[in-house]
Amino acid sequence: MTIITTVIVLSVIAFICAVLLYVVSKKFEVYEDPRIGAVAEVLPQANCGGCGYPGCSGFATACASGTDLEGKFCPVGGAKVMDKVAEILGMAVAAGEPKVAVLRCNGNCEARPKVNLYVGAKSCKIASVLYSGETACAFGCLGFGDCEVACNFDALHIDSTTGLPVIDEDKCTSCNGCVKACPKSLIQLRKKGPKGRRVFVSCRNNDKGGVAMKACKSACIGCGKCFKVCAFGAITVENNLAYIDDTKCKLCRKCVEECPTGAIHAVNFPPKKPKETPVASAGDATKPVAATVAATAKEPTVAKEEGARPIA
Repeated sequence: MTIITTVIVLSVIAFICAVLLYVVSKKFEVYEDPRIGAVAEVLPQANCGGCGYPGCSGFATACASGTDLEGKFCPVGGAKVMDKVAEILGMAVAAGEPKVAVLRCNGNCEARPKVNLYVGAKSCKIASVLYSGETACAFGCLGFGDCEVACNFDALHIDSTTGLPVIDEDKCTSCNGCVKACPKSLIQLRKKGPKGRRVFVSCRNNDKGGVAMKACKSACIGCGKCFKVCAFGAITVENNLAYIDDTKCKLCRKCVEECPTGAIHAVNFPPKKPKETPVASAGDATKPVAATVAATAKEPTVAKEEGARPIA
């Protein structure tokens, strides 16, 4: 009898607990849009943060929570992934401009020689806190490769010859990892441009012209020649440094030719054809000569001596 009573009591307690758990679970239930999981499945799961959200799950939540996809773009998946996201959510996909990372430092070992030797942790973040760098340019690349470590797509490597990062644009997903890793803000995401062509100022030096040139032969000296020659208002010069707005630049490359230090880079352009000198025809060649002879015949020759008369 005691055993039966115990079993009944325990069964009643278990039933009451089950009911309480069910009520509590319904009371505090958190609803999750099933579309979030569907969107997350088509994302590349790189969790790079290039979209501006904390990982792919955060991006999926933001897409499903909004009323449109304006301002939302997965740089790793690109347009194909965004088309799938738009199909799942029943929204129109926003056209995303392809971007690529560019290095805004042209100071290789030849243009920016070392003036001291750094002995310490090989980290740009640590070195930038301790001092300005091994060269006289306090704005240049430190070359310890924090950006290389941050790149999850094998798209960036430090060149042992120049000491500068080299970006493989075919592998670059514009995830923003290298941009965040650089303590001197030398890497920027810019429009990839038609056929991968783009023009940008590869320098961040804010020193005055003479000081900048002494530190690095390839530095922007803020002379303003590029600003004057640009007909599209794409160039501004502020704090002794020129900057090209990639949304206004028409890729005419006049600024590249005008820059006296080579600080402006044009990427993926075919070489310009040399200007051909027009060849005058035989008939045209006689005209200036005849005109010169006629003018000489008409104009009297004046002697150099004071008071001399014209010679007929």
